[in-house]
Amino acid sequence: MNMRVLFVVTSHDKKGDTGQPTGFYFSEVAHPWEVLSNAGYEIDFVSPQGGKAPIEGFDLSDPVNRKFWEDFVCEHKVQNTMKPSQVKPEKYDAIFYAGGHGAMWNFPQNQELAEIARKIYENGGIVSAVCHGPAGLLNIKLSNGTYLIDGKRISGFTNEEEKAVKMENVVPFLLETALEERGAIVEKTGNFQPFAIVHDRVVTGQNPQSAYKVGEGIVDTLQKMKNEK
Repeated sequence: MNMRVLFVVTSHDKKGDTGQPTGFYFSEVAHPWEVLSNAGYEIDFVSPQGGKAPIEGFDLSDPVNRKFWEDFVCEHKVQNTMKPSQVKPEKYDAIFYAGGHGAMWNFPQNQELAEIARKIYENGGIVSAVCHGPAGLLNIKLSNGTYLIDGKRISGFTNEEEKAVKMENVVPFLLETALEERGAIVEKTGNFQPFAIVHDRVVTGQNPQSAYKVGEGIVDTLQKMKNEK
């Protein structure tokens, strides 16, 4: 096992034509980072454009968020994310797509990231995502031509949650609907309640409140895989 996980964060910084800022949702990176780093994993960051990643939900009153931001290495990596062309997929045990509304605009169509995820998965690794992050899973195709999420139990930000935050007419599509159209078996709980699923080396969570559970799911699954070897 490589003991290294690749975090994918968005480069997109505006919510449609509203003028409102967006980016990756801060706690959706900080909370899984804490779980994974405590388990001994090193985290690298990539974004569609590389460089400084925009942030949404920047809240340092959350002690986990503060711990992440005060870690010089982490802050430096978020301010200087890799471009997809700089990533060597064979170095990673898992890839994790963080959410934040920005993910809806530039995750699905990024074929470089989809190819990285395919290689990690087909190398026996894990593909994971939380909240709007599963937008990055929509167009991952395996070598046999099937979509990665086809037939898999998947969670992500629900249509009801999108309506609750009054973004259903701003986002380019509704994530839950798009996941179902790709053949995913969408599972969910109540609005903004923690919920995560592990199915066949794919780990997904519903909303920001689920980010810690996704981190735990990644660690638990990697540990089981290690024990089976």
